[in-house]
Amino acid sequence: MTWIESVILGLVQGLTEFLPVSSSGHLVLGKHILGIEASEIGILFEVLVHFGTALSIIVVYRKELVKLIGGFITAAIRPSQYQQAWINNQEFRMALFILLTMIPTGLVYVLFKDDLEALFSDPKATSFMLIVTGILLLLTRLRKNPDGEITPVKALLIGVAQSVAMIPGISRSGSTICTAIYLNIDARKAADFSFLMLLPVVLGATLLKTGEVLSATSSVPWGILLLGTFVAFLSGIVAIKLVLNFVRSGKLHYFAFYCFAIGGTGIALL
Repeated sequence: MTWIESVILGLVQGLTEFLPVSSSGHLVLGKHILGIEASEIGILFEVLVHFGTALSIIVVYRKELVKLIGGFITAAIRPSQYQQAWINNQEFRMALFILLTMIPTGLVYVLFKDDLEALFSDPKATSFMLIVTGILLLLTRLRKNPDGEITPVKALLIGVAQSVAMIPGISRSGSTICTAIYLNIDARKAADFSFLMLLPVVLGATLLKTGEVLSATSSVPWGILLLGTFVAFLSGIVAIKLVLNFVRSGKLHYFAFYCFAIGGTGIALL
């Protein structure tokens, strides 16, 4: 991987992690077009650029995260008051909802890890999944003006959507936000929840995968990898704010046409 390729792929990851067009799908297609072969370093790069986008969330949602963590800790250290905390402490509820989303995600990863990783070498299958993402986005037009709240069952279903998005080409932000909207959750709350629930998944994967790769290789081009990570971080901030604007204006489905175009091109040419 060259410096220029690192910048290009970091930019692709940062923008497409939050835009509902599948970051993993774009990385698969981008590597195929650039002729970058699968390797341990390539896996480490994907992990690090995902970490860069996690940092984007931390920066954009820093105030909310401080409240979320503080509210959860305050409630968690008083087990006898859990019922009262559930009723009165919004941050405690939100933290538990995020933990619920990790259950299906973790199960799917453990059970289908090898099968999922194999899909990252199949650009045509990825292109088909981009078409599926486009359909998911278009279907949000059927749910007009959602105004509901997140519940435990809804959080679990959103977690299922996140686990399905481990398939390259299925947008994680797109599938989780769309599922929340289908479940009549207010669109802005759906987007906020989608971004916040990504944090524990990415941070956990970063620790796990980085350790695995470093134990398997001794030569790591850290400069090139960290450049891509920094580009992903900066472009991720831009992408979060852009998505929130589209969500507020009810125009999330516009991204469907982009998914159809990229997916269709991939199916035809790859």
